[in-house]
Amino acid sequence: MAFSGGNQRGPVSDINVTPLVDVMLVLLVIFMVTAPLIEQGVKVDLPKTKAPSLDKDATKLILAVTKDRKVFIGETEVPYASLKEKLAANERIKREKEIYLHADRTLPYGYVVDIMAIIKEAGVENLGMVTDPTGPNAN
Repeated sequence: MAFSGGNQRGPVSDINVTPLVDVMLVLLVIFMVTAPLIEQGVKVDLPKTKAPSLDKDATKLILAVTKDRKVFIGETEVPYASLKEKLAANERIKREKEIYLHADRTLPYGYVVDIMAIIKEAGVENLGMVTDPTGPNAN
């Protein structure tokens, strides 16, 4: 066998870099397109349910917060500063460890969460959220 140039070579063991670069560039473009989509929020449609109303006969202990941020345990107004102490000293809460929160819808979310944290710190284990039924099917 005659080879041009007179050199005899074995199999080529060099890596062909061009296809490797092409694949890497395609992966880079895919990553660049999908990365912003991953960082954005996902729209979630929360389930719409109808909660049963509280029994009219049942005497539940209710903590109410009005739109002007006045706090009431039952019918008694309690200063925000002493709310934790009043809840912790309440015999019914000590016994039942349960309270229902009725907060005005115009209150800031952070304020309601602060009230909920105070309730938890006072030893309440079960916190119920009281809502007013609205819409065409309201009783």
